[in-house]
Amino acid sequence: MEADSLVRAVEDLGYEAVFEGCVELGEETKSRKEEKGATQWRCVLAVGGMTCASCANTINAELNKRDWISNVTVNLIANSVVVDFAIKGKEKDIAKAIEDIGYDATIASVEQLESHFETAQQRERVVQISVDGLFCKHCPGRLVHSLTAFKPNLEILSEPTIENPKLKIKYVPDTPTFTIRRILSAIEATDPAFHASIYHPPTLEERSKAVSARYQHQLLLRVILSLIVAVPTFIIGIVYMSLLPDSNPGKHYLMSPWMSGISRIQIALFILATPVYLFAADVFHICAIKELVNLWRPGSRTPILRRFYNFGSMNLLISLGTTIAYISSVSQMIAAAVQKPEKAEDEHFYFDSVVFLTLFLLLGRLIEAYSKAKTSDAVEMLGKLRPSTAILVERDDRGRVSDSVVGVDLVEFGDTIRIPHGASPVADGVVLQGETSFDESSLTGESRPVKKRPGDDLFAGTVNKGPAVLMRVTGAAGRSMLDQIVQVVREGQTKRAPIERVADMLTAYFVPIITLFAILTWVIWTVLAHTGVLPDHYIDTESGRVAFALQFAIAVFVVACPCGLGLAAPTAIFVGGGLAAKYGILAKGGGEAFEKASKIEVVVFDKTGTLTVGGEPKITDAIICPEALEEALVTQGRRSTLLAILKEIEGNSSHPIAKAIVSYCTSEISGAGKQVLVQVVDVEELPGKGMKATWKRNAPECTLDLIVGNESLMRDYSVPIPQHIAAQLEGWKLEAKSVALAAIRNTTIHNATAEAKGSETDGYHRQWQLAAALSISDPIRPEAQAIVRTLQNRGTRVWMLSGDNAVTARAVASQVGIGPSNVLAEVLPYQKAEKITYLQSTLKAAAGRGAGRVAEGGGGGDDDTAARRAMVAMVGDGINDAPALTRADVGVAIGSGSDVAISSADFVLVSSDLGAVVTLLELSRAVFRRIRLNFGWAVVYNMLALPVAAGCLYPLTTSSGKHIRLDPVWAALAMALSSISVVLSSLALRLRISWIGFRRGHA
Repeated sequence: MEADSLVRAVEDLGYEAVFEGCVELGEETKSRKEEKGATQWRCVLAVGGMTCASCANTINAELNKRDWISNVTVNLIANSVVVDFAIKGKEKDIAKAIEDIGYDATIASVEQLESHFETAQQRERVVQISVDGLFCKHCPGRLVHSLTAFKPNLEILSEPTIENPKLKIKYVPDTPTFTIRRILSAIEATDPAFHASIYHPPTLEERSKAVSARYQHQLLLRVILSLIVAVPTFIIGIVYMSLLPDSNPGKHYLMSPWMSGISRIQIALFILATPVYLFAADVFHICAIKELVNLWRPGSRTPILRRFYNFGSMNLLISLGTTIAYISSVSQMIAAAVQKPEKAEDEHFYFDSVVFLTLFLLLGRLIEAYSKAKTSDAVEMLGKLRPSTAILVERDDRGRVSDSVVGVDLVEFGDTIRIPHGASPVADGVVLQGETSFDESSLTGESRPVKKRPGDDLFAGTVNKGPAVLMRVTGAAGRSMLDQIVQVVREGQTKRAPIERVADMLTAYFVPIITLFAILTWVIWTVLAHTGVLPDHYIDTESGRVAFALQFAIAVFVVACPCGLGLAAPTAIFVGGGLAAKYGILAKGGGEAFEKASKIEVVVFDKTGTLTVGGEPKITDAIICPEALEEALVTQGRRSTLLAILKEIEGNSSHPIAKAIVSYCTSEISGAGKQVLVQVVDVEELPGKGMKATWKRNAPECTLDLIVGNESLMRDYSVPIPQHIAAQLEGWKLEAKSVALAAIRNTTIHNATAEAKGSETDGYHRQWQLAAALSISDPIRPEAQAIVRTLQNRGTRVWMLSGDNAVTARAVASQVGIGPSNVLAEVLPYQKAEKITYLQSTLKAAAGRGAGRVAEGGGGGDDDTAARRAMVAMVGDGINDAPALTRADVGVAIGSGSDVAISSADFVLVSSDLGAVVTLLELSRAVFRRIRLNFGWAVVYNMLALPVAAGCLYPLTTSSGKHIRLDPVWAALAMALSSISVVLSSLALRLRISWIGFRRGHA
């Protein structure tokens, strides 16, 4: 099956679908690829015509019928569908399947998932070049030949044609000799008629926006038609029929019979209502017909029984409501024409209802579509942060420097660009020259400008608030931090919250239930009307009894609204994701992560790099043991040699303490004025403990084994620690300093002794001697204490997890306000995930959470609460935190941390400010309070509106003697307002008003 078949399948369900693209699956899906024996691809489509969860369910169900499709994600708010499939070239089938069920489908992208997961550090660039001016069949060949000089650094992936003059190439830039600018110049030099430029296919957001705009335009035209017709319909059907007295000559003329029992007013309303029914309400009819045709077509995989209890969407309900009103009115008009009564009975016709029903429904759908588009503008707003041009600084062969303005697509890795005051970098880079400050609030949420000096990082999307600086580009070609943020936000929006499954379940059976309810309503009122149970004043004439009952059925069809249920969660989550990005929080986990974060009762902080600054810890104290040096390093410059060896060993580790030791050793060696060259071998990292290595010297012969790490490592090797040094270590730890120790063993002496004793291993541990003791000061983040206090005051239990020794860990915890009983110290990297599991299994949910301080250790007030475990969040930054971030209910990674930690997290804090943790929890709870409000309103609306529409209140009368009922016209207005109110409720989160919107708290 081709990709067209998939688009057709979706269109058959009554929606619009456009094929967008495919992506090959990455490493995490290798097992699946091996099973299927095929490469995985991802196709992204912009789909128009989706209005509620029923639409999403329909597309999902239709596409999942194909066994070569492994995953389908329908994004109702973004008007997109992401499909993972196993057979290359099936993207057109996907788009056709969507179009076949009634939607517009446009293919946005098709990618192999392996390429989708390429690392951001790769400099390889793939671009499409559009060439204008190809005028003959030889031009494409000449163009391709002009690029052969660049091989093997350039690979042509697809050649241009006269019909499609686009060239796709892959190359590795080498600034300034080999850049995209030189490639374009070579193409244009081939022929004066050629003009080359970078071609960008429309992004998913652009295609979705175009689909949404087209859909809104279609609705607007139909609203205008309905509005034009509604004016004379109101005058004729309302003013003349209801408001003017019977003595009015105009009313008398219009209501008098024109032909048989048909009055002139009936003919006029019929003429007005027919184009509205056929050409304005057609948007509902077409989708409804496609849904039913797809359901009952030959070869449909839907079981026969299921077709009777799981079908249709909101379009079907609206189509049924307007169709029943129109057809019943036409039937009554035909009946009146043949019966020839003395007086025309105008009260049994609903032509005016058809017009007003359609007007209100279309108007509501238009407002809803516009409001939905406003909830999904987070990605678009982020994309607008990047400028379109840059000031490129180049140096010619004579050394002269010149500036030129180039498009952002022409900037390469390694280029130098000038960033004047008020401008933004087009890509990430580092400062080469000048000092200034940048406003990074658009990315991190930090309101204060950040000072930048040579060597500091700059990011696309930030604004220069000081003098101009020169920057070297390090993140061109769509791999900037801003691009990664956009990608994370885009992917997070496709991940649905578990609570949305409730809406899916309700909407899946909503239409059949409402259809049955409307039929029962009509049957009951018809029976009551014909059996004489109803009083005479309920119904005026015998001929009006069926029409009287139809009014209630039509009202039921029209007033029922599953849209509110389907929009309750995704609209709030989209707005929440946009707010999170505004405050420097990336919701990688999407709706599911938001839902879990709203229930967090325990927050576990890693110590190093999270509660402490971590980036550049300092060695504040050092003790060198001379007795160890005299025995092992029997040479001059023992201290410098030892420091050089330590520097060489620790240079193999990325741990912050290792970096601090390297920095200290470098400084001490330089200060001593000595240049010591050493080489170590057999370097081994001992996770959570330290490093081990061997140093050899030939003349005189000497071999040393060295270990550098924490006290636990010293104990493992039975290294004796003198009493006076042990006392000093305790003093350092009480000052919240970390401790690093180094021990050496002269294996030359050891091996000789072992040989004499006939044993190579005898006395191995006893010969280790302490060589150095270092204290490391890692300053506590300034905001840490306030953040911990804020979390505790909100009823959140705070724990600290650290691989450091217990004394230091508790000292740090004490400074930030965490009790010693809530500290887990001396935890090895592989044990961190186990400790998270331990907390999840032992900490119980607290009763009355959020009411104030909660006892450390949990405990509930009733059996149900006591039986429920507490939800645990882990906040960390290091590689060794990744397993714990994955194991926790919610993993939060500090943005300055390792890539592994960030990839394992549900949320990423772009800045290192811990205040974002509080913002995250507050925002998550605000989002899910709004979701519950939206759900509650949608459910209550349907529970109240349906009985009223069915006539449950009809026996009651007002003070004027009129029966209480919901006319079909007002039912349509109520239905439109219900879904609009849900969308507006979600948009209200953006307001900084208490109890209405979200206002960021202050620690």
